[in-house]
Amino acid sequence: MKPLSRSSAVTVFVALLVVMLATRFKHFGDVLHLPDASMAVFFLGGLYLRRHALFGLFMALAVVLDWVSISYAGVSDFCVTVAYSFLLPAYAVLWYGGRQYAAYLQGSAGSLIGAFGVALLAASLSFAISNGAFYWFGGRYAAPHFSEYVARLWQWGPLFVRTTLSYIAVALAGHGLFAWATSSRLAGRPSGA
Repeated sequence: MKPLSRSSAVTVFVALLVVMLATRFKHFGDVLHLPDASMAVFFLGGLYLRRHALFGLFMALAVVLDWVSISYAGVSDFCVTVAYSFLLPAYAVLWYGGRQYAAYLQGSAGSLIGAFGVALLAASLSFAISNGAFYWFGGRYAAPHFSEYVARLWQWGPLFVRTTLSYIAVALAGHGLFAWATSSRLAGRPSGA
């Protein structure tokens, strides 16, 4: 896929920004609370926006939203330990996994399935990094050992990966529908138009 036009990139940027604000910050309460889409936002950002500076901007936004949630919205700081710094490589895996696949993304079913497969791999690795860092370096477990880590990874990993993939599946389905509608519209034009 060639890079997005400036207006399309701005639209995608704003959409990802809104999704991150709506799902990461727990200000709106249980009625409007959706599962955190941050992992999906990072993958989709890499897939569509690609720019390194935008990765940094979304990373900074994630940190600021967490700080505001803890400082002003009463969210627990239990997960904020030295391991929190490992969110940088965890989110980088997602962004750069999406960025790496971007050149292959088209509207075909095979291309979209490929993107979903890359997302599955990136989300699994990202969760393993963040969860592993918290378990091994977070200081919350007195005597960490490998079998307990694997049990916790298996307990929480599928939920986080499934949530991430749900958001990505919706975005990729939208991508496929848009590509289909665009190609159908172009196919219906007279050859001189």
